[in-house]
Parts: sequence; C-alpha cells; structure tokens
Amino acid sequence: MSEKQTERYLGESTPKLGFGFMRLPRTDGGGGGGFGGFGAPPEFDLPQIEKMVDYFLDHGFTYFDTAFVYAGSEEAMKKTLVERHPRDKFTIASKLNLMFANSADDLQTQFNTTKERLGVDYLDFYLLHGLGGQTIQKAEDLKAWDFVKGLKEQGLIRHLGLSFHGTPEELEGVFQKHPEAEFVQLQINYLDWESPQVQSRRIYEVARKYNVPVTVMEPVKGGQLASEESVFGAELKKAAPEVSVASWALRYVASLDGLITILSGMSTYEQVVDNVKTFEGIKKLTDSDRALLDRAIEAINSVPSVPCTRCNYCAPNCPQNINIPALIGLYNDYLVYRSKDGIARSYGFMTGQGGKAKDCVSCKTCEEHCPQHIEIADTLAKLSPLVD
Repeated sequence: MSEKQTERYLGESTPKLGFGFMRLPRTDGGGGGGFGGFGAPPEFDLPQIEKMVDYFLDHGFTYFDTAFVYAGSEEAMKKTLVERHPRDKFTIASKLNLMFANSADDLQTQFNTTKERLGVDYLDFYLLHGLGGQTIQKAEDLKAWDFVKGLKEQGLIRHLGLSFHGTPEELEGVFQKHPEAEFVQLQINYLDWESPQVQSRRIYEVARKYNVPVTVMEPVKGGQLASEESVFGAELKKAAPEVSVASWALRYVASLDGLITILSGMSTYEQVVDNVKTFEGIKKLTDSDRALLDRAIEAINSVPSVPCTRCNYCAPNCPQNINIPALIGLYNDYLVYRSKDGIARSYGFMTGQGGKAKDCVSCKTCEEHCPQHIEIADTLAKLSPLVD
C-alpha cells in the first residue's frame, strides 16, 4: 500500500480483520509455524494458504502479520502473498525480537533477514517484539528504538511500534520515553479483560490515554474461546446457532475504540471464511450479549486451567526438549475431563521425539519467556504423575 493508505489505516475507527501467519496449516503433522529465528522452516500447506490469502484479499482485507521468530512464516508469506499479488494491495507487519539480539549488528541482521525472507523493499509496520520486563531495558541498551527510527528515515519501514507483554505501568513508561511509537499490539479478549495476570483492560486504557492506536492479538486466546465443546461454547451456540463461538470473541474486541486491526492466527480455509463473515457483518454486542459473555467468563473460570495460548515462546529454550505447550494442553484437558486414558495416547505421540514431563529439571528458563507468566515447571510436575 502507499504511505498515504497506511496512514489512513492507522487512523481508521472501524477495526478490520488481520491475518496472523503464526498458526498456518502444515503438511508435516505440526500445528503452526513454531518459534525460532533460524533453521529449517516447517512444511506448510502452501496451496491451502494461497487459497486462504486469496479469499482474505478478495473480501477487502489487507493486513498480514508475521515475525522473524515465527519459523517459516516470513518465507511462507513471500510465496503465498508477496510473489502472487501486487504490493499495493496489502500491508505487511513483521517484528524485531530482542531475545535473538545482543548487539547493534544483530538488529541489522534480523531486519535484513526479514526483508529477504519476505522479498519486499519495505515493511508497512515494524514492531519491537514482545516488550515487557527485562526486554524494555534491553531495547534501551541496544538502542533498538533509534535503530527502527533509522529504518523509517531510510524508507525501509512505514510505521514503527511495539508488541507488549508487560504491566500497565511498564507500558506507560515506554510511551513516556518513546512518543515516536505509532501503534502498539496488545493481547485483548473477553477472558483476559479483567485478568489480574494479563490486565488487558488496564493496558488498553494506557494506550488510549496516550492516543496510541492498537493492534489486537489473541482475540480468541489461541483458539480457547472458539471451541463449541467447551463448558461455555454450548451456551453461546444455543444463544446464536447461526454464528460461530469464535465470532463472539471477535465482536467483543471489535467494540473497542482506537483499533487498527484485530489479528487472527487462522489455521484453515474454513476459519478464514468464518472470520470474514463475522467482520463483513460486524454487529456490536448488546447488553444481553455482554451478560451472556459474563456468564461464559464465570463458567471458564470455574474450571481450573493453565492459561497457555500455545505461542511456543517457551519450548525453544527448554534444555530437555520438552514440547511444553502441547503438554500443558494435555494437562488442561485432564482438568476438564478428568480422564487419564483420554490423554495417554496423545502424550505418547507428543513425547516421541522429545522430553517427557518427568524430564523437567525446573531450571525455569521457559518461564522467563512466557507472556502468560505461567509456572511451567510446577505444571509439568503436576502432569507427570498422571502420564509418566
């Protein structure tokens, strides 16, 4: 898109659907792009992704989101989007990850790699990835803000921003120190809105206070708010049989002001079609809708579960090669269904080429990278007696 077009995108009051390239369909049995800046990319189902991209664009949506650390995602975007469609028909957002940077040269290498993988001359949106806690200071130490400002001055990026996984106070500090931040990507959904861990509402209110436009991530919380089989899904389906459970979560977020786009990490063509349907006929929530979602929140919170979104930031740092998101998912299944037999077969598959729950050494390196602040070592310790 032209610079004027992306400027309008930042100023739009009606949020649009964004295509997150984090959970792409695969042909190798995996679920999503994984995490890690280098190495062999996953085997993506490129024909299906092309079909998904084309449908998305054909219905007037243009925002595509990827990142240096979404393994294979940038390459897949080049093949399915960049090489197949005119550059002025879409916008691309990618991210600079400070976990993979320890010098100014590393910042430049990451950006060069991203640009080469995508096959573009410029990026419409470029974010400092996952700021919060220690990464805020690391961005200062590496002069990452100066680096991305320099990219904008050179015309290599159109807009600079950040994605954020910290506290409201930390975000306020970032905005005070860096008024050049043009947008911020935040985790917002109806389950996390009043969560004491994620604090979506308070963090969103900081963005509004500083008049910084918001890109929303995790609107359906990694798919957790899309299941018809869940304790709340049946009630939502009963209330509105003609729409998906996921549409409720998307409509909830779309009712907020100051949004650029709402990202959905879509994994199937059917999900693209359903999400497009939701946004083409977007309806604001009524008071009765909000009351029903309040009951859904109560139902969800009544079942003890671990709030993992399967972002996979943890697993690459595990010295025991444990598939942490998958095992936490199994533990959550057990908490809901209370069946050891029900998780035994999946557990064997998920640990066939990696560590088991009992192999965790409680180094807690994974916990340092978890945006949800999960006590991962403790969770694996609870799972181990059930399956090992």
